[in-house]
Amino acid sequence: MPDIPPDLDWIRAAPEDATGPGPWFELAFGEGDGEDDPEAPVYIRETSAPEVVVTTNRRKWDAFVLGVQAGEFDHFVAGVQGFEPTPGADGTPGAAEAPDTTD
Repeated sequence: MPDIPPDLDWIRAAPEDATGPGPWFELAFGEGDGEDDPEAPVYIRETSAPEVVVTTNRRKWDAFVLGVQAGEFDHFVAGVQGFEPTPGADGTPGAAEAPDTTD
């Protein structure tokens, strides 16, 4: 497991109106060879177990975020109370509709 820098700026992924200790996910972006370094480390942890840290890189994190926005993971939470599918998604991986570019 790679060494976790002690001075990371952890960002909590919680709604603005959230109260209480969570548990919430937190992430921190490590230093790389520039602001847009695709191999710069990204650290992820949960507030209930902050000593357990998962490490990936910026390229993989960005791909994950784009997949979430596109609805590619909606099928994992289908049926969960309060879940609303991503517009245009039918609950299967890669289900988000591509923009119509025909005229």
